[in-house]
Parts: sequence; C-alpha cells; structure tokens
Amino acid sequence: MDKTTEMDNLEMRLRALESRIYGERKNKSGKPVKCAESLARIQAGLTNTANKRERVKILHKKIEDLLKYLDPEFTDHITVPDAMKLEFILAEEDFLLSQAALLEQVSNLQPLLDSTYIRDVPEHATKLQRLSQIHIKQQDQSEVQSQEVKKLFEEYNKMMFLLSKQFTQWDETLRKMEEAKGIRPME
Repeated sequence: MDKTTEMDNLEMRLRALESRIYGERKNKSGKPVKCAESLARIQAGLTNTANKRERVKILHKKIEDLLKYLDPEFTDHITVPDAMKLEFILAEEDFLLSQAALLEQVSNLQPLLDSTYIRDVPEHATKLQRLSQIHIKQQDQSEVQSQEVKKLFEEYNKMMFLLSKQFTQWDETLRKMEEAKGIRPME
C-alpha cells in the first residue's frame, strides 16, 4: 500500500509540474500534454537517430574513453612520468614531514578538545556575557570618574596659579614699601 501511495503522490506531483510548464495546452489528440510522454518521444527520436548513424554508434561505444581523455588529470598522467612525480614528492619532503608532524600534534591534542572544560564553554559563555556587561559599565564609570578628576586637577592648577600670582603681587608690593622706607630686605 505504501508503494501505491508513493506512486499516486508522484503522479500528482508530475501532473502539477506539467500544468505549471504547459498550462492548459493539449496535444494533437486533445489530451493534456504530459512531460513523461514528451521526454519518452524525444528519447526515442534520439535513439533512432543514433542507431541510424554509424558515427554516433561508435561514439557511444567510446564514450568512456572520451570521458577519460577529457579528465584534466589524464594529461598529467600521460605527460608526467613516474620518476618526475617521485622528484616532486621528494622536493616537498620537508613540507610533507612538517605537515605530518602538525597533524600528529593535532591528534595528540584531541583529548584536550574533548575535555569537560571545552564542553562547558557554552555554560560559561552566559557568565562571561554578564561579566562583560559589568566590565563595560565599570569602564563607563571610570571614564566619568576620570573626567571629574581632570576637572578637579584643572581647578587645583588654576587655584595654585592664582595664589602664586597673588603672592607675587604681595611680594612686589611689600618690596616697594620696604624700598620706600629704606628697609633692606633679608635674603
């Protein structure tokens, strides 16, 4: 029963496909056009044509040879002798040995990849996400603090500059007064 259901299902899909392709067209006898029949007619026509022509028959017989000749590796096989291939391999010996060592190292490290630490990474990812958000928040707070400290330093420097200027003025005034009275300043 499964096979009949599958066949019915396949026929329904084929009819839907035929109606999409051909629409409401009909063949010479007035029946709806069927893809399978059209394909069978085309195949039969090609087979008849191929059987009538001797060259096509020979081509069908030699198709495997043609496919082999069309393969890009076939030309390498013909043109490159085995001794030359051996030289290519020997020339790349160091590279091949280094790659083999790396592959061996990867296979030796495979148990580490299968460890519980690596398997638990998704669980730790959520914790890392939370910590990352906290870190970003703290960076923003530190930026705000840095701006405030910078402002305080600027105010401090401004105040020190003004105090220094005031002391310099007082020193100058005091010096002038002492000169006017004839008092010699102590050094």
